[in-house]
This record gives sequence, C-alpha cells and structure tokens, in this order.
Amino acid sequence: PLHSLVSSRKRTRVTFATKRFRSSGASTRAKEKNEVPAVDPACTLVERRCEVDLISTGSSRAADGAKKVCVDFDNTREAYKSKTTLELLRSLLVFKLCTFDFVVDKNKELMDLSKRLFGQRVFEKLMKMTFYGQFVAGGDQDSIKPLIEKNQAFGVGSVLDYSVEEDLTQEEAEKKEMDSCVSEAEKENHGVDHREKKYKAHRQFGDRRGGVISARTYFYADEAKCDQHMETFVKCIKASAGSSVDGFSAIKMTALGRPQFLLQFSEVLVKWRHFFSLLAAQQGKDGMAVLDQKLELEQLQENLASLGVGAKQDIENWFTGEKLGSSGTIDLLDWNSLINDRTRISHLLVVPNVETGHLEPLLSRFTEEEEHQMKRMLQRMDILAKHAVESGVRLMVDAEQTYFQPAISRLTLEMQRIFNTHKPIIFNTYQCYLKEAYDNVMVDMELSQREGWYFGAKLVRGAYMHQERQRAAEIGYDDPINPDYEATNRMYHRCLEYVLEEIDRNRKANVMVASHNENTVTFTLQKMNEIRLSPRENKVYFGQLLGMCDQISFPLGQAGFPVYKYVPYGPVNEVIPYLSRRAQENRGFMKGSQRERSLLWKELKRRLFSGQLLYKPIY
Repeated sequence: PLHSLVSSRKRTRVTFATKRFRSSGASTRAKEKNEVPAVDPACTLVERRCEVDLISTGSSRAADGAKKVCVDFDNTREAYKSKTTLELLRSLLVFKLCTFDFVVDKNKELMDLSKRLFGQRVFEKLMKMTFYGQFVAGGDQDSIKPLIEKNQAFGVGSVLDYSVEEDLTQEEAEKKEMDSCVSEAEKENHGVDHREKKYKAHRQFGDRRGGVISARTYFYADEAKCDQHMETFVKCIKASAGSSVDGFSAIKMTALGRPQFLLQFSEVLVKWRHFFSLLAAQQGKDGMAVLDQKLELEQLQENLASLGVGAKQDIENWFTGEKLGSSGTIDLLDWNSLINDRTRISHLLVVPNVETGHLEPLLSRFTEEEEHQMKRMLQRMDILAKHAVESGVRLMVDAEQTYFQPAISRLTLEMQRIFNTHKPIIFNTYQCYLKEAYDNVMVDMELSQREGWYFGAKLVRGAYMHQERQRAAEIGYDDPINPDYEATNRMYHRCLEYVLEEIDRNRKANVMVASHNENTVTFTLQKMNEIRLSPRENKVYFGQLLGMCDQISFPLGQAGFPVYKYVPYGPVNEVIPYLSRRAQENRGFMKGSQRERSLLWKELKRRLFSGQLLYKPIY
C-alpha cells in the first residue's frame, strides 16, 4: 500500500524546480562535460519543509490515481517502525564502535581473540548482538526469511548476497592471482607478447582485497570452485524468487571463471576502441563526443588498407553487414560489432598493431584448457541468466577493477541483448568515480535504443578507488578515477539524469540508485518529479546495505518507492571478512556524518517519553 509519511509535528518537504527534461538525447550528448547537474540549493536536506510532488494529476502517467507522495527523512517514527528498541540500541553501539580507529583497524584480530577467550558458542552470541546482527541477515536461506518478510512488510525488498569468502593470507591471494591471470604462453615466453601494463597481472597488486572495503573478492582456484560459486548464485536466485516479488540477485564475474580471460578480453576491447579513435583523428574528428565520431566508410577502408590491416577484399567484407555501414558512415557501436563471436573464442583476442599495421593475436597461443575455461565462464553466465528468467528475478552484475571491467561490461551487454528483449532482467553496474562513466552509460544506452531491448543500470560511486589510484601510479598508466569526491558526485548525477531522460522518452530503461547519500536520493526524487514518473512504474529503484541508512530506505519503501536492501547471509565464522569490511566502511561513514546516530537517539528519546520503550513492530 502507498503511504504518505506525515508527522504531526513537522515534515521534511523537498521543493523542486519545474524545469522539464530535453525531449531528445542529441542535446545531452553535445553537452560539455563541465555542465553537470547539481542539487538545487533549495533542495538541501537542512531545509525542513520539503514536499515531493511526484505525480501530476494532469499527467496520463498518473493514471493509478495517486496524487502526491511525501517522503520525510527526518520522521524517525516511520524510519524505525520496523525496529525493536533493542535493535536501535544495537545500531547505536555498532556505529559508535566503528568510530574507534583501534577497534576498526584490529577488528579481525579482536574477533579471533574473542573466539579463543569465550569459545565458539559465546562468540557467536556476542557477534549476533553486535556486528553480525547489524549487517548480516542469518546463516542460511531459511534463517534469513523472517528478516526478509519483515522488511517486505514495511516496503523494503531484498537483494540476496551469500557473503562467504575465503580467508586467505596476502601471500596466498597473490599466488592464486598470478597463477590465474598469467597464461601458459606468457609463462613460457616472458616479455615476448606485447601486452599493456594495465592489463597484465602484477604481484604487488595480486591481493585484490587491498584498499577495498565495499566489495567481496573472489580468487580463482579451479573450474570446480567456479561451478560451486555458480550453484551458490543459483540458490540466491531461487531464494530471491521465494522471498519477494520482482527481487534482485547480485553476481560477480570473477567468481565464474579464470580472470586471465577478463584481463585479455578487456585489453582487446580497449585497444580496438583506441584504434577507432586513431582512425577518427585521421579523419579530423578527434575531440568530438564519442557517439558523434562517424567515420566515412570509403575513407575508412582506404585508411585500413594503407595501414596494412588485412587485404582490401577482407576489409570490404567487414562492412557488408545488413545494417553495418548502410549510412555510408560507421560509429563506435558499428565498430564494436566487428568484434563478434567466432568459432574459437581465442580468435576474438586479436588486436590492431598500429606500428606494423597488422592484426595480431594478443598472445602467441592459447592452450585447449584455456579455451575451455573461457567457454565455461560464458556458459555459467548463460545458466544464471536462464535461472533468473525462469524465477522472475533480476540479475545484477557487479562492477570490478578497471582492468577487468571492459570485458565484464561487454559480456553483460551481450546477456542484455539476449535476455532483456521483453523486460529488464540483466542489470549492468556503472562506477561513477570513473572518468569514462558517462561515456560508458551513453554508448550502452544508445545500443539498447538501436536494438530495441531494455536497458538496466545500477549506478554506484565505486569500491576500488584507493587500490586503482595506487596501481596506476606505481605501474605507470593514467589514473582512471575522478580527481575528487565532488567530481564523482557530479558524474553520478549526470549519469543518473541521462538514464532518467531515456525513461522519460520511451520507458525502456531502468535504473537502481545504489547510494547511501541523501543528496543523491533527493536529486533522484527531484528528477522523477520533473518527468512525472510515478514510483509505481518501477523504473527507478533505490538500494542500500542492510544495517545502514534505514532512515532513507524505510521512508522510501513506505511511500511506495521500490527500495531494496543488500542482504548478506552466511555462517558467523565464514562472514568475518565481510564484517571486517563493513566495520572499515562505517568508520568513514560514521565519522563523516553524525546524522544516523542522531536520528537513532531521537527515536529512542521519543519512545522513552511516549511510553513506547518496549515497542515491537506489528506486521
């Protein structure tokens, strides 16, 4: 049911501008990169009387009869009505502990010491009273059902995430990474293959957990382990289907196969894109927006022939597809379609050598086992997508490091082309701390428009910033990350606005705003207001982690917005690495903002003075 969150004493009203979006994407694409939408000063969260008029009575899109939705992020009674007083006290305790550097820095050692001192049974009770109880739903799919059902009753769905991961030493992680990211050809002919530094494995960054506090990390062991990960994801999909309508399930590509393939395919995709940029520059089209670079076909064929990239007949055959080059020009999307699926997957891994002018294999050879491993990764993805379709669950492919991400995004795109024909099943993740985030969103959405499938995006700020910056500096390539947090905020809002424009045009795009930032949530509500987008259309979703930002999640859910908690689960001992990361993430989060703790105190005082200290949620 749709509820308006109205407090008898005060409401937070968000006042929004009435400016409409542009009716076409052309002006957006031509937009200069420094023209980034910002939150209107009238929309700041310190203002207290703020109204979200999300549905206009004169709009045909408001046919569901709803007239107005008010979201109050200060109404603690509504924000915490699903929580007992003990749960509020636990939140305060955990958040306070997260502000102590010693507790956070030594959290794993402290947990190990507690286990030795108190024994397993008492240790588990202590964990359930603190960190585990705050951030983890339970040990298995059955034990998490009560929490999922309770959240659902208060308007909040679930994205299930089995959070067990190997507890490896740094040395073990580095060894596994080097073994799984270096091909046999590279081992035998060290330094012979012309690989870019960014897309080669480096031992000092072999432990991909370093500097990462918000994302689970998988290290390749063997194909049997990847099959186990796939089965775990299948169970999550089935559990999501059984626990909520229109649920989500998250998967990670590095869990499904040997990362060597992701590294190599990423390098191929990036080199082909750079080659396109080189050809565009030869035609005097450098500096233009990425999709405005249209190469003249005849001149392109002459350029390729002069570079010696294939015989003239071969080059002509490349551009004789049904749609390819029919306009006499070729853009980046047409160019990308040249990298297609051939008989052997390793045939994909050829790159143009600008110096010699020839197409060359990325590596001197691939073993049959490596070929098999590549195919198995694709097969596992296909199996998961089919399970998602059968179960009515949407599949979110998580973003990972930039040296894996081009391949992950391309493979996710191929899944979207197959499975998103009638509705959005597969969602890709875009990390908005990347300098290229907007271009990536724009290119992928343009492809979905041309081919007529549903575009699904999850927007995040990103989890690998410190690691990525350090790796780029030490190995020697351009830093892929935006210069500061404000630049990332602008990029996030710019990408979000672009997706919302597409929703406004044809309703074939969907986006999850995965953010704990109230300003970003407010910005989203503002834009939904401008395009008269009802929350009941289920085009815009919101996502937060379990145990964090309930003052955002639950008011949104009870106001009728599709909002989801990432719900981790797994046995106490096996989710300790996950809990360690949550403690580290909350240190920065809680030190930077006192808001959540102040709201928790406010609700505790309200219950105390209103005689509701023993309050229990009814649902």
